[in-house]
Amino acid sequence: MRCVIARFPFDLTKSGVVASMKGVTPELVTGEFVIIGRRHYPAKQVGQVITRQDRRDFTAGEVLRAMTQLGFTCRTRPAAAPAPVAGSYQRASAMLGTPPIGLTS
Repeated sequence: MRCVIARFPFDLTKSGVVASMKGVTPELVTGEFVIIGRRHYPAKQVGQVITRQDRRDFTAGEVLRAMTQLGFTCRTRPAAAPAPVAGSYQRASAMLGTPPIGLTS
């Protein structure tokens, strides 16, 4: 299938991409990723391997579009949940601290 990445046309096949990524250790996924086999590869890493171009030359969206057309599963890693915000009661309790053990009133 002909795909355009960074304004250059590439003739890619699903089996060709799998063969190119074979033996490549996945980097840490922080955003968009492509599932190839049982491994999750960052989109930019896949684009670099299959196009042999610098990662600054293309966007993750271009790679995701091409990989989706070839039949790969592409996803975006969800953002981390924000830390719970303590209410005024919890903040005041934390500021006062806990009473020493053994003191009773």
